[in-house]
Amino acid sequence: MKRAVVLLSGGVDSTTALAVARERGFETYALTFRYGQRHAAEVEAARRVAQALGAAGHEVVAIDLRAFGGSALTADIPVPKGRSEAEIGKGIPVTYVPARNTIFLSYALAWAEVLGAHDIFIGVTQIDYAGYPDCRPEYIGAYERMANLATKTGVEGGQKLKIHTPLIHLSKAEIIAQGAALGVDFALTFSCYDPTPDAAACGRCDACVLRSRGFAEAGVADPTRYRAG
Repeated sequence: MKRAVVLLSGGVDSTTALAVARERGFETYALTFRYGQRHAAEVEAARRVAQALGAAGHEVVAIDLRAFGGSALTADIPVPKGRSEAEIGKGIPVTYVPARNTIFLSYALAWAEVLGAHDIFIGVTQIDYAGYPDCRPEYIGAYERMANLATKTGVEGGQKLKIHTPLIHLSKAEIIAQGAALGVDFALTFSCYDPTPDAAACGRCDACVLRSRGFAEAGVADPTRYRAG
């Protein structure tokens, strides 16, 4: 069975990407990061998802991007709340973590080499997260080309690495519909940028707004536990 490394945050998108990889016949190896983000709830969600979807391996790597900050997720910068859909889709938001996907993909690339895998799955989407520069097709294509110049297999004429972005042209509703069709239990996932101490979603940050809207548009019941009031 072909192996694939899947970047897994524990949210709707990465969970669906893991389900897609499994459906395509890959033996999956999930990779999650505790990178200094505001909370550990998404890491625990990733553990639940990896187990539920039968990942052959799951690594949680600790790095500290709070050393640099620069994002509402890794520094003492307020998380935007109550933004309209038009505002969410405009510009690069303060929740963008500098170079995060480049760092994550580099770790995935290293593990893929060790595993003898030639495939990496990442659940980026340019529809709802158009402002994130590292969620765009041109970025993924450039990284894939670089990876094939930087790996032993790539330079020795072996099988080329492929970075799969099965969700990149899908809306949140379309992603949820696809995940539901693949049997994903979205109650296992977590998406909020600023949850309560007991891991209830705030309901007002960009991630919560997009998640809630996506479930409504997909006609799928939203299993998210939102903060009371």
